[in-house]
Amino acid sequence: MRTSRLRLLAAAGITLATLSLTACQDGTGTADEGSGRPDATATADTPTAPSSKPSADGTPSNAPSQAGAGTDGDKASSNGSGSGSGSGSGKEKGTGQGKGSDDGPRTFAACNGSNTTVTAQPVSRPVNHMLITVKNTGGKLCDLTYYPVLRFDEMQWVPQPVEASKPQAVVSLNPGESAYAGVLLSAADGSGDGGTTGQKLTVGFQGRTPNSSGGPSAIPSLPAKGVYYDSSLAVTYWQQSMDDALTY
Repeated sequence: MRTSRLRLLAAAGITLATLSLTACQDGTGTADEGSGRPDATATADTPTAPSSKPSADGTPSNAPSQAGAGTDGDKASSNGSGSGSGSGSGKEKGTGQGKGSDDGPRTFAACNGSNTTVTAQPVSRPVNHMLITVKNTGGKLCDLTYYPVLRFDEMQWVPQPVEASKPQAVVSLNPGESAYAGVLLSAADGSGDGGTTGQKLTVGFQGRTPNSSGGPSAIPSLPAKGVYYDSSLAVTYWQQSMDDALTY
Protein backbone atom coordinates (compact mmCIF):
# COMPACT_ATOMS: atom_id res chain seq x y z
CA MET A 1 0.00 0.00 0.00
CA ARG A 2 2.77 2.33 0.86
CA THR A 3 4.55 1.52 -2.35
CA SER A 4 1.45 2.34 -4.37
CA ARG A 5 1.13 5.73 -2.67
CA LEU A 6 4.72 6.61 -3.52
CA ARG A 7 4.16 5.72 -7.12
CA LEU A 8 1.09 7.96 -7.25
CA LEU A 9 3.00 10.92 -5.79
CA ALA A 10 5.83 10.42 -8.23
CA ALA A 11 3.43 10.30 -11.14
CA ALA A 12 1.73 13.49 -9.92
CA GLY A 13 5.11 15.30 -9.73
CA ILE A 14 5.99 14.29 -13.24
CA THR A 15 2.62 15.57 -14.47
CA LEU A 16 3.14 19.01 -12.80
CA ALA A 17 6.62 19.38 -14.29
CA THR A 18 5.27 18.53 -17.71
CA LEU A 19 2.49 21.12 -17.44
CA SER A 20 4.95 23.81 -16.30
CA LEU A 21 7.28 23.13 -19.21
CA THR A 22 4.40 23.27 -21.67
CA ALA A 23 3.24 26.65 -20.34
CA CYS A 24 6.72 28.17 -20.90
CA GLN A 25 6.88 26.95 -24.48
CA ASP A 26 3.44 28.29 -25.58
CA GLY A 27 3.80 31.85 -24.05
CA THR A 28 1.38 31.32 -21.15
CA GLY A 29 4.05 31.61 -18.49
CA THR A 30 4.37 34.30 -15.84
CA ALA A 31 4.93 38.01 -16.68
CA ASP A 32 8.41 37.94 -15.10
CA GLU A 33 9.54 35.21 -17.44
CA GLY A 34 8.31 37.19 -20.49
CA SER A 35 9.79 40.57 -19.46
CA GLY A 36 13.28 39.65 -20.71
CA ARG A 37 12.21 39.82 -24.39
CA PRO A 38 12.71 43.22 -26.15
CA ASP A 39 9.48 45.13 -26.77
CA ALA A 40 8.78 46.30 -30.34
CA THR A 41 7.90 49.86 -29.20
CA ALA A 42 11.06 50.18 -27.12
CA THR A 43 13.14 49.08 -30.07
CA ALA A 44 11.66 51.75 -32.33
CA ASP A 45 12.26 54.58 -29.78
CA THR A 46 15.85 53.65 -29.02
CA PRO A 47 18.31 55.78 -31.10
CA THR A 48 20.73 53.86 -33.24
CA ALA A 49 24.43 54.60 -33.23
CA PRO A 50 25.49 56.96 -36.04
CA SER A 51 27.30 55.41 -38.93
CA SER A 52 30.69 56.75 -39.91
CA LYS A 53 30.38 55.48 -43.46
CA PRO A 54 30.39 58.41 -45.94
CA SER A 55 27.60 58.97 -48.43
CA ALA A 56 28.06 59.19 -52.21
CA ASP A 57 29.07 62.88 -52.07
CA GLY A 58 31.71 62.35 -49.38
CA THR A 59 29.52 63.67 -46.51
CA PRO A 60 29.39 61.42 -43.40
CA SER A 61 25.94 59.97 -42.76
CA ASN A 62 26.02 61.48 -39.29
CA ALA A 63 26.65 65.01 -40.65
CA PRO A 64 24.71 67.90 -39.02
CA SER A 65 21.26 68.74 -40.32
CA GLN A 66 20.74 71.44 -42.95
CA ALA A 67 19.80 73.96 -40.26
CA GLY A 68 23.08 73.44 -38.42
CA ALA A 69 25.15 73.57 -41.62
CA GLY A 70 23.41 76.74 -42.62
CA THR A 71 24.44 78.41 -39.40
CA ASP A 72 28.10 77.65 -39.96
CA GLY A 73 27.79 78.78 -43.56
CA ASP A 74 26.30 82.09 -42.46
CA LYS A 75 29.26 82.69 -40.18
CA ALA A 76 31.73 81.98 -42.97
CA SER A 77 29.80 84.24 -45.34
CA SER A 78 29.76 87.05 -42.78
CA ASN A 79 33.49 86.79 -42.20
CA GLY A 80 34.24 86.79 -45.90
CA SER A 81 31.99 89.76 -46.54
CA GLY A 82 33.61 91.80 -43.78
CA SER A 83 37.10 91.13 -45.13
CA GLY A 84 36.12 92.18 -48.61
CA SER A 85 34.55 95.40 -47.36
CA GLY A 86 37.69 96.38 -45.48
CA SER A 87 39.89 95.79 -48.51
CA GLY A 88 37.65 97.85 -50.75
CA SER A 89 37.67 100.75 -48.33
CA GLY A 90 41.47 100.87 -48.31
CA LYS A 91 41.62 101.04 -52.10
CA GLU A 92 39.11 103.85 -52.29
CA LYS A 93 41.03 105.83 -49.72
CA GLY A 94 44.27 105.38 -51.59
CA THR A 95 42.58 106.42 -54.84
CA GLY A 96 41.21 109.56 -53.15
CA GLN A 97 44.58 110.57 -51.84
CA GLY A 98 46.16 110.07 -55.32
CA LYS A 99 43.60 112.33 -56.92
CA GLY A 100 44.10 115.09 -54.26
CA SER A 101 47.91 115.19 -54.50
CA ASP A 102 49.65 118.46 -55.49
CA ASP A 103 52.76 116.72 -56.76
CA GLY A 104 51.57 116.39 -60.35
CA PRO A 105 53.16 118.24 -63.27
CA ARG A 106 52.40 121.95 -63.45
CA THR A 107 50.60 123.30 -66.51
CA PHE A 108 52.94 125.32 -68.71
CA ALA A 109 52.10 129.03 -69.03
CA ALA A 110 54.33 131.26 -71.17
CA CYS A 111 55.28 134.79 -70.25
CA ASN A 112 54.48 137.07 -73.19
CA GLY A 113 53.18 140.49 -74.13
CA SER A 114 49.73 139.77 -72.65
CA ASN A 115 50.81 139.08 -69.06
CA THR A 116 54.01 141.13 -68.67
CA THR A 117 55.40 144.60 -69.09
CA VAL A 118 58.62 144.93 -71.08
CA THR A 119 61.22 147.70 -71.06
CA ALA A 120 64.38 148.13 -73.14
CA GLN A 121 67.05 150.51 -71.88
CA PRO A 122 70.66 151.08 -73.12
CA VAL A 123 73.24 150.89 -70.30
CA SER A 124 76.60 152.58 -69.86
CA ARG A 125 78.36 149.41 -68.70
CA PRO A 126 79.26 147.31 -70.45
CA VAL A 127 79.54 149.57 -73.50
CA ASN A 128 77.21 149.10 -76.45
CA HIS A 129 74.78 147.04 -74.40
CA MET A 130 71.05 147.24 -73.73
CA LEU A 131 69.03 145.62 -70.95
CA ILE A 132 65.59 144.09 -71.54
CA THR A 133 63.43 143.69 -68.43
CA VAL A 134 60.26 141.57 -68.27
CA LYS A 135 57.93 141.84 -65.27
CA ASN A 136 55.09 139.38 -64.63
CA THR A 137 51.91 141.46 -64.30
CA GLY A 138 49.56 138.47 -64.48
CA GLY A 139 47.90 136.56 -61.68
CA LYS A 140 49.86 133.30 -61.95
CA LEU A 141 53.34 131.97 -62.50
CA CYS A 142 54.68 132.04 -66.07
CA ASP A 143 57.81 130.77 -67.81
CA LEU A 144 60.37 132.50 -70.01
CA THR A 145 61.85 129.92 -72.35
CA TYR A 146 65.07 130.20 -74.37
CA TYR A 147 65.81 133.83 -75.37
CA PRO A 148 63.91 136.84 -76.71
CA VAL A 149 63.49 137.11 -80.45
CA LEU A 150 64.45 140.69 -81.38
CA ARG A 151 63.59 142.70 -84.45
CA PHE A 152 64.44 146.36 -85.05
CA ASP A 153 62.06 148.09 -87.44
CA GLU A 154 61.65 145.86 -90.49
CA MET A 155 64.93 143.95 -90.27
CA GLN A 156 64.92 140.61 -92.13
CA TRP A 157 67.31 138.66 -89.96
CA VAL A 158 67.17 137.39 -86.39
CA PRO A 159 69.95 138.17 -83.86
CA GLN A 160 71.69 135.01 -82.60
CA PRO A 161 71.78 134.03 -78.91
CA VAL A 162 74.91 133.95 -76.78
CA GLU A 163 75.10 130.21 -76.14
CA ALA A 164 77.38 130.65 -73.15
CA SER A 165 74.52 132.39 -71.33
CA LYS A 166 72.13 129.41 -71.50
CA PRO A 167 70.81 128.74 -67.95
CA GLN A 168 70.44 125.30 -66.42
CA ALA A 169 66.69 125.67 -65.95
CA VAL A 170 63.77 127.57 -67.40
CA VAL A 171 63.29 130.99 -65.83
CA SER A 172 59.93 131.14 -64.05
CA LEU A 173 58.28 134.31 -62.75
CA ASN A 174 55.74 134.56 -59.98
CA PRO A 175 53.39 137.54 -60.17
CA GLY A 176 55.38 140.73 -59.62
CA GLU A 177 58.79 139.15 -60.33
CA SER A 178 61.15 140.24 -63.13
CA ALA A 179 63.69 138.56 -65.42
CA TYR A 180 66.29 139.99 -67.79
CA ALA A 181 68.14 139.60 -71.06
CA GLY A 182 71.25 141.47 -72.21
CA VAL A 183 71.70 142.74 -75.77
CA LEU A 184 75.07 143.36 -77.42
CA LEU A 185 74.23 146.16 -79.87
CA SER A 186 77.51 146.56 -81.71
CA ALA A 187 81.16 145.51 -81.58
CA ALA A 188 83.23 147.71 -79.30
CA ASP A 189 86.20 147.59 -81.69
CA GLY A 190 84.10 148.65 -84.67
CA SER A 191 84.50 145.28 -86.42
CA GLY A 192 80.81 144.99 -87.12
CA ASP A 193 79.29 146.16 -90.39
CA GLY A 194 75.91 147.35 -91.63
CA GLY A 195 75.47 149.67 -88.68
CA THR A 196 72.13 151.48 -88.49
CA THR A 197 69.82 153.12 -85.98
CA GLY A 198 66.64 151.39 -84.99
CA GLN A 199 63.54 153.35 -83.97
CA LYS A 200 61.24 150.50 -83.07
CA LEU A 201 61.93 147.23 -81.26
CA THR A 202 59.71 144.15 -81.20
CA VAL A 203 60.39 141.51 -78.52
CA GLY A 204 59.07 138.05 -79.34
CA PHE A 205 58.58 135.16 -76.90
CA GLN A 206 59.16 131.47 -77.54
CA GLY A 207 56.99 128.54 -76.44
CA ARG A 208 57.92 125.16 -75.04
CA THR A 209 59.93 124.17 -78.11
CA PRO A 210 62.65 126.29 -79.77
CA ASN A 211 61.42 128.88 -82.28
CA SER A 212 57.77 128.19 -81.46
CA SER A 213 55.41 131.01 -80.61
CA GLY A 214 54.94 131.78 -76.93
CA GLY A 215 52.13 134.26 -77.46
CA PRO A 216 51.79 137.97 -78.23
CA SER A 217 54.95 140.02 -78.71
CA ALA A 218 55.81 143.20 -76.83
CA ILE A 219 56.93 146.56 -78.23
CA PRO A 220 58.88 148.47 -75.56
CA SER A 221 59.65 152.17 -75.96
CA LEU A 222 63.12 153.20 -77.21
CA PRO A 223 65.02 156.44 -76.57
CA ALA A 224 63.90 159.27 -78.84
CA LYS A 225 67.21 159.19 -80.75
CA GLY A 226 66.83 155.48 -81.38
CA VAL A 227 69.35 152.68 -80.78
CA TYR A 228 72.42 152.03 -82.92
CA TYR A 229 73.26 148.42 -83.80
CA ASP A 230 75.34 146.52 -86.38
CA SER A 231 75.91 142.95 -87.57
CA SER A 232 77.34 142.01 -84.15
CA LEU A 233 73.86 142.22 -82.65
CA ALA A 234 73.33 139.31 -80.21
CA VAL A 235 71.11 138.53 -77.20
CA THR A 236 71.47 136.41 -74.07
CA TYR A 237 69.07 133.76 -72.82
CA TRP A 238 66.58 134.90 -70.20
CA GLN A 239 68.25 135.31 -66.80
CA GLN A 240 66.96 135.56 -63.23
CA SER A 241 69.37 138.38 -62.35
CA MET A 242 70.35 141.64 -64.01
CA ASP A 243 74.04 141.05 -63.37
CA ASP A 244 73.97 137.71 -65.22
CA ALA A 245 72.21 139.30 -68.17
CA LEU A 246 74.92 141.99 -68.52
CA THR A 247 77.86 139.64 -68.08
CA TYR A 248 78.14 138.71 -71.77
